[in-house]
Amino acid sequence: MKKAFVKSYGCQMNAYDAARMADVLGAEGFTATDSVEEADVVVLNTCHIREKAAEKVYSELGRLRVLKSERQARGLDTRIVVAGCVAQAEGAEIQARQPAVDVVVGPQSYHRLPDLLARSRERRVVDTDFPVEDKFTHLPRRRTSGPTAFLTVQEGCDKFCAFCVVPYTRGAEVSRPVAAVLAEAEKLAQGGTREVTLIGQNVNGYHGLGPDGAPVGLADLIRAVAKIPGLARIRYTTSHPNDFDEALVRAHAEVPALMPYLHLPVQSGSDRILAAMNRKHTGDQYRRLIDRVRAARPDTALSSDFIVGFPGETDADFADTLRLVRDIGFESAFSFKYSPRPGTPAAERSDMVSESVMAERLAELQALLDAQRYAYQRAAVGQVFDVLVEKAGRRPGQVAGKTPHLLAVQFDAPLHHIGTIVPVRIVEAGTNSLFGQLATEAVAA
Repeated sequence: MKKAFVKSYGCQMNAYDAARMADVLGAEGFTATDSVEEADVVVLNTCHIREKAAEKVYSELGRLRVLKSERQARGLDTRIVVAGCVAQAEGAEIQARQPAVDVVVGPQSYHRLPDLLARSRERRVVDTDFPVEDKFTHLPRRRTSGPTAFLTVQEGCDKFCAFCVVPYTRGAEVSRPVAAVLAEAEKLAQGGTREVTLIGQNVNGYHGLGPDGAPVGLADLIRAVAKIPGLARIRYTTSHPNDFDEALVRAHAEVPALMPYLHLPVQSGSDRILAAMNRKHTGDQYRRLIDRVRAARPDTALSSDFIVGFPGETDADFADTLRLVRDIGFESAFSFKYSPRPGTPAAERSDMVSESVMAERLAELQALLDAQRYAYQRAAVGQVFDVLVEKAGRRPGQVAGKTPHLLAVQFDAPLHHIGTIVPVRIVEAGTNSLFGQLATEAVAA
């Protein structure tokens, strides 16, 4: 029996793509394995957003080279595949740095994986083209689904932020037709999925064609997905402030299935740095947008992304970022030191911020964000939330799930609650999750 090991790095898009590559290999007779040592095919689905993410891949490939040699000595063949954004950006370098790699395939071509693996028996293969055909029409039916699932509706980005490689590794913005999205969502619901997260590099720039051939925005897509029987919850990520229209704001007020959680990257609170980043919005424009969302759905929990130490960032610029964080208040956030990516405009600048200053600023920002997150979690104690139970918990007799605001909750309950939505009273706030008690039996969603 052939076995495949698929490991994914980075964003939700990569998680979706990794699952779909597993489906592609499954259709070819491979069974999934969590043990890389017994895998006949190893796929690393890579992320290129930050330098450390790329270097992790090369480090992993070094270990896989040894494993491949050990299996070869036992008469076992191992195919190593590097997929995703590092593959797209550094295909030739990957082959030069690591001869053990058999296939390099970009994120738009992984539907060709069976053919690429077959060709790799003759010679090493690189496929980083942007194919004319739509990869989604060539992918097999999803083989498994759980209570929650990611669903790609849009790929690529046209924003060209000065720090970002996505437009170069994922290409221009492309949206899947509404019918294709609904068909995949319906199959997920039929398989037991209760919550679907619509994902894209710039998901609120969605403009897929509707039944009449006219483009449809994300708000109308959400309304259509909400009508699918069995789907109780809808989320979406990742968005850009400039594509957040009033129709989407209204959807937060009017679509009960759309959860009160919004991840909306801002990156900086300094207008000067935002301009240098080519974000094309200001800090106050971001604040006013958040005001509109909160007016539509007052209990909306907010998450964002921040970069500290962008080239030219001064103490005053960083203070503007801290001010924005204090003004808005976030349930959660992701903050990073600036990492120059080859080929991006920011990487060519000469006014880089020192590593020590970046580290100090990151620590200060993260401390503020952590304090806001802990305060938000502590405020949940004593409240009752409808929790979608996703899996078994860390302890026997325990299950784990998420609130509508994407807070992780663990509580004692039988495993048959997995896949249901139950009311849970929060009794304790931990560092990374909440702890609760089952209030009643499962409620209808």
